[in-house]
Amino acid sequence: MRIPITPYGLRELAVAGALFVVGLVAGIILPLYPLIPAVSLVLGFTAYFFRDPERQPPAGGNLLLAAADGTLTDIQTVDEPEFIGGPATRIGVFMSLFSVHVNRAPHAGRVAFVRRISGKFHNAMDVGRASAENECNLIGLELADGRKLLVRQVAGVVARRIVCGVRVGDALAAGQRIGMVKFGSRMEVYVPADVDLDIRVKPGDAVWAGLSVLGELR
Repeated sequence: MRIPITPYGLRELAVAGALFVVGLVAGIILPLYPLIPAVSLVLGFTAYFFRDPERQPPAGGNLLLAAADGTLTDIQTVDEPEFIGGPATRIGVFMSLFSVHVNRAPHAGRVAFVRRISGKFHNAMDVGRASAENECNLIGLELADGRKLLVRQVAGVVARRIVCGVRVGDALAAGQRIGMVKFGSRMEVYVPADVDLDIRVKPGDAVWAGLSVLGELR
């Protein structure tokens, strides 16, 4: 049976576990009893943050799924020069500290492009500056019919650790795990503007990675 904790968080969980043991021993021996609930809280939140539940994506080969849990913040037409090479529809999602932070592929396809871009660490809720200036990781997908999609993992003011779990050449199923951004962040999905996209969400909607349908590629 799979333990619902992402491997991306094992280092942090080990540190929190060690802190818990030290705090428990100190709390009993010294005695510093207030340490015990404090270190228990740290361990509990760390395990909660790195949770990674199993999910079954909805059926439908043309569905565009959410790549992250959180709140949908914006749907805009922007220029995307790195992989799309022109105008694209950008769908942005903000992940709070309480969201599941494991990212998932929004569609089945082959990883054709991966690039890490250094940058700043503005608050991920500041859509304009965070999207334009923050450190990010780009994952470009080529679909079976040749169309392109781009996933952009964006670091935030707290989240300064982007994990990319895929490489160029990997074949991904819709909803497959592709990485995470640790401790509050932003995720963007880009669809070329010339693709007929039937959008089924709006800003303010809550979405879940690999489960929520952002739209349909016609």
